[in-house]
Amino acid sequence: MVAAGPAGDEQPIDIACVGVTKVFRDFWMRPRVRAVEAIDLEVRRGQIYGLLGPNGSGKSTTIKMLLGLLEPTSGRIAVLGRRPKDVAIKREIGYLPEESYLYRFLSGRETLEYYGRLFSLEPRARRERIDMLLEMVGLEAVQDRPVGEYSKGMQRRIGLAQALINDPQLLILDEPTSGMDPVGARQIKDLIATLATRGKTVLLCSHLLADVEDLCDRVAIMYGGKVRAEGSCDELLAREHATLLEAPELPEAVVGEIRELLKRHGMPLTKVERPRRSLETLFLEIVDQARAEGVQTSGARSGGAVAEFLTRPDESPDASSDAEAPVDAGLLDSLTKR
Repeated sequence: MVAAGPAGDEQPIDIACVGVTKVFRDFWMRPRVRAVEAIDLEVRRGQIYGLLGPNGSGKSTTIKMLLGLLEPTSGRIAVLGRRPKDVAIKREIGYLPEESYLYRFLSGRETLEYYGRLFSLEPRARRERIDMLLEMVGLEAVQDRPVGEYSKGMQRRIGLAQALINDPQLLILDEPTSGMDPVGARQIKDLIATLATRGKTVLLCSHLLADVEDLCDRVAIMYGGKVRAEGSCDELLAREHATLLEAPELPEAVVGEIRELLKRHGMPLTKVERPRRSLETLFLEIVDQARAEGVQTSGARSGGAVAEFLTRPDESPDASSDAEAPVDAGLLDSLTKR
């Protein structure tokens, strides 16, 4: 099943959920918690899709069902055209959990080496990918330090690198910028946006609403196990019954004329203010200026270019990887024909 993408091209549906419900039961099999209730989701290839909600809203349960770690009580799920428990799609998924579950005694390089071996990467390809990923996330200078000595932000960086070691088609990222300073968070957000332009599909869960607003093509807001709102950021955030006009700084006399003009049309001028930058923008401008002046700092450095092995839309997958699992057409048809 494919759907029209933003550029008019047909894009495959990488995540499809129809009527998905998850009920946790107690020892006597009595319904105890209805964690997810009748949710419908559709995520197309190349999209960055935001999943929002407070703690206990059902986001983590939804992710676990997409990963095949939990079975839905009812409803149907397709991930990359297959059922979530199908082992064949695991090579095409990268996952960064909310907490960085890392072996503290392994170094950054050894951590990526471990995950590269899990995906049976050839030694040369594994070594090249690790070099590119360490540079990409800005950790090549500290690659031999145990990850137990990393700051939380540095652990998130190495966690993102391990999620990309297998060049996945689908990335599921849970709080990817947690624990990062504004500079690191901006670098990771830029990286996620670049991966989407290279054809990756990203499911992003975050409590940082600015991250979601900056990155996501579409957003689903969950509460009490249900999707309460879904759509693009423009659709969800548009303010009705108001018009914003932007001009260079206006003298008070000109503002007075505009006020009188609106008054003649029976419309009051409700607010006059000077626009201002966000605190994040100011912070990043100051840091960029300091870097331009050659000021040095410790810790993780700025990330490098996106690793070359991460597949671009117009390139075929790495020849060393397994062929993509065939799409279960019957499953997708049953999900999309209701």
